[in-house]
Amino acid sequence: MQPGTLTPLSCHASHDLPILGGVSDVGTPGRDDAGAGDIFKALADPTRRKILDELVERDGQTLFEICSRLAMKYQIGSSRQAISQHLEVLVGADLVASRRAGRYKFHYINIEPLERLTDRWRNRGAKES
Repeated sequence: MQPGTLTPLSCHASHDLPILGGVSDVGTPGRDDAGAGDIFKALADPTRRKILDELVERDGQTLFEICSRLAMKYQIGSSRQAISQHLEVLVGADLVASRRAGRYKFHYINIEPLERLTDRWRNRGAKES
């Protein structure tokens, strides 16, 4: 894969359209640290971690749904614009993928970058054994 290319993610069983993720540099030679840095930066913020928690609990939510769930469950009163900016950081780290359907934009969690990141250490332990 070329650095800076969009990576197609697997389709969810209930959807017939492919979901495009953000730009991924994890696993690309010479760019691994930059991709990992984006992931760590995205995970450093507690609001973004709560957004991911909500997507794990119920994948394929709109911005309105995410904002509502964050307000009810965690009493997070951030504006829709602020949550949208958090989602953009998560998309940039390839942790969230979005799909537009009509006037709605649905957000899905993507754990592949986390798996690739942790494989970095899990595979080293296996090689040393």
